[in-house]
Amino acid sequence: MRKGQAHRIVFANEKGGTGKSTTAVHVAVALSYLGARVASIDLDPRQRTMHRYIENRLATLEKRGLTLPTPDCEVFRGNGTGDLLGMIRRLEANCDFLIIDNPGRDDPYARIAVEHADTLVTPMNDSFVDFDLIGQVDAETFKVKKLSFFAELIWEARMKRSRMTLEQQRPEMDWIVVRNRTGHVEAKNQARLHKALGEMAKRVGFRVTQGLSERVIYRELFPSGLTLLDKGHLGELGTSHLVARQELRALVKALRLPEFSREKGTLELA
Repeated sequence: MRKGQAHRIVFANEKGGTGKSTTAVHVAVALSYLGARVASIDLDPRQRTMHRYIENRLATLEKRGLTLPTPDCEVFRGNGTGDLLGMIRRLEANCDFLIIDNPGRDDPYARIAVEHADTLVTPMNDSFVDFDLIGQVDAETFKVKKLSFFAELIWEARMKRSRMTLEQQRPEMDWIVVRNRTGHVEAKNQARLHKALGEMAKRVGFRVTQGLSERVIYRELFPSGLTLLDKGHLGELGTSHLVARQELRALVKALRLPEFSREKGTLELA
């Protein structure tokens, strides 16, 4: 990747309810806490969950007179591929990381974003309902039978991206499937899913990592726009919330993002 290029992180899953936007926001804020310049694009102009989260955060900071690390966020409302690529170029000119939050559905702009991802993050719930998006399994053996449409979409995106990798000196796409909301899953089913994911990862070429567990705190924080990293502004936190911070730090580390030149901050956990 050439000097001055931002690293593009795209959060994509065509199924809603996977914690995609929540994960995107927390990763964006975590990188901001580390001292990175972070910009983001919300590709869903109707729901605009990520943008609303950042809006809520800015309103809370103004109301309380606080200054906390906060990524920039814009909603894409353009018309055409050129508009989206123009927004990407404009925002990444002044940041270390550009985060794109795709809508939870098939969308032409979401496909373009995937093609331009340096790191592609696909959050999914720990269930075969979510797994069906990337692979179909046998009902008796739970072995993977074939790829599903989303995995095929990513495969095609990687093929289109190969020229970009050479011409723009960008890294090869790193696809990571993040297992979110693993709090209330039967051990037997979890083991089957883990095995199926491992099999699919070898066939398609993605990494698997643990994400954010099912916790009420994430839903409670949305109106204020605060995150688990905003130490000292959340009141008293129990042990489960401290564990959640550890999960987030582990996730950011697992993404294996490139170094950036600015002075690093410290990602507080307790």
